Amino acid sequence: MSSTKTPADPSEVDAQWMARALVLALQAQAMGEVPVGAVLVRAGAVLGEGYNQPVGLSDPTAHAEITALRAAAAAEGNYRLPGSTLYVTLEPCAMCAGALVQARVQRVVFGTYDPRAGAAGSLFQILNDVRLNHRAEVRGGVLAESCGELLSAFFRDKRRGQT
Repeated sequence: MSSTKTPADPSEVDAQWMARALVLALQAQAMGEVPVGAVLVRAGAVLGEGYNQPVGLSDPTAHAEITALRAAAAAEGNYRLPGSTLYVTLEPCAMCAGALVQARVQRVVFGTYDPRAGAAGSLFQILNDVRLNHRAEVRGGVLAESCGELLSAFFRDKRRGQT
């Protein structure tokens, strides 16, 4: 009898990578940044990862998704990252969604929805806009409770003057 390894359930794989993105979000939080983390993966290997750093870097483009894309593009020597999946704790904004389209990211998996700025379904549909030259598969709500609570606690503490 031969033992065959069955592929992991895609939902479990998504949850595992989102857990890594949550660890990165905690790094952002420790630096006083909005706690958002992102990891870009292809074929089970990390291409790049990042977390929010716009305050610390004085760079409005230093969102978690952008820092992960920059790291991956530098490592790959190419701005196009086909066949990759981005895991991010918060639904991407319009800027980040546009960058994901330009990078040709195949899949975007996010944690919590962002009804005020989300560009992956909540407010805009940039990642699925048929008028663009690339579309990404989108899955939202992975570990949404954990991702959302981290953000809620951060802003609750900020309002109380604790961060």
